[in-house]
Amino acid sequence: MAWSLRVLVAAALVVDVVVHIRLAGGYQQASPGGIGAGNLFRVEAAVAMAVALWLLVSGSRAAFAASIVVGLSAVVAVLLYRYVDVPAVGPLPAMYEPVWFFEKSLSAVAEAVAAVGALVAIWALPARD
Repeated sequence: MAWSLRVLVAAALVVDVVVHIRLAGGYQQASPGGIGAGNLFRVEAAVAMAVALWLLVSGSRAAFAASIVVGLSAVVAVLLYRYVDVPAVGPLPAMYEPVWFFEKSLSAVAEAVAAVGALVAIWALPARD
């Protein structure tokens, strides 16, 4: 079961990575000279990929905990910016987008699967580290 959860969570994080990388260029156009949503997407993708690799290599509880943080923070962000018009805060751009489309939905589901799968793993698997 441990290996299955590792693969499930890592695969969900990789789906999140692919979607964010594919969408980053289009979102950066709104702020070509600033931080921009596209660059935030790239950072999120890099962190998700690093955590997915860490999880596959180690399978540690810390890696599962990091998977919860990455998945939960990403799904909260997509839901927040879908339903709440948050203004720009300092260098962070306003990213309100009151629509759902396939890639956005896919990433939200993958992020939730990563977070829930990692939570199940931490709860159900014996401590190894």
